[in-house]
Amino acid sequence: MTDDEQNLFSDEMSDVVPLKRPGRVRVTTGQAARDLSLQARREAAVIDSSCDGNLLTEEGLAIKPLDSWYVLDFKRPGVQNGVFRKLKQGRYEADARLDLHRMTVKTARRELFEFLQEAVRLGIRSVIIIHGKGESKAERDRSSILKGCTDYWLRELDMVQAFHSAQPRHGGTGAVYVLLRKSEEKKRENREAFMKGRVPYDG
Repeated sequence: MTDDEQNLFSDEMSDVVPLKRPGRVRVTTGQAARDLSLQARREAAVIDSSCDGNLLTEEGLAIKPLDSWYVLDFKRPGVQNGVFRKLKQGRYEADARLDLHRMTVKTARRELFEFLQEAVRLGIRSVIIIHGKGESKAERDRSSILKGCTDYWLRELDMVQAFHSAQPRHGGTGAVYVLLRKSEEKKRENREAFMKGRVPYDG
């Protein structure tokens, strides 16, 4: 290329701006990719929970399967020992029951949450939940997962005051008695009934 051609080329190209190189995308593999996938699933689960209002933890590392003979036992502070003792002995008649065994964890999570919400709304105080013990190995494996989930989930709900594995006549360690808090409507009815007929003390 002659000097004249070089100068002509430089003049023609003087207003040309170089193209910008697109930023590099980091490709993740192995453990890093799995971590990102796990994080994405957790974020999606949080979004799903916030959409359906279900506060219960989904099956994961936090929830451990429980042996079919393990006794569930839980009481919140403030629940009287006598009340808890009567619950353990099965002396509160269950006004509603929910059978979870043979359900998937996903289905059980939804059914349990909706069942307890409805029970509180209706003013029901005592219910029984059947999670199963299982006769075959496959049934035992499923029941131990559902039992572990039931134990974990019930502790997460403020509406649950106490729970304990049932007496043999009601399913034994394959079922659990649950004591629920009173609904606001029931509390108001009880106050009104208590005050009815009472004469104010004038001193």
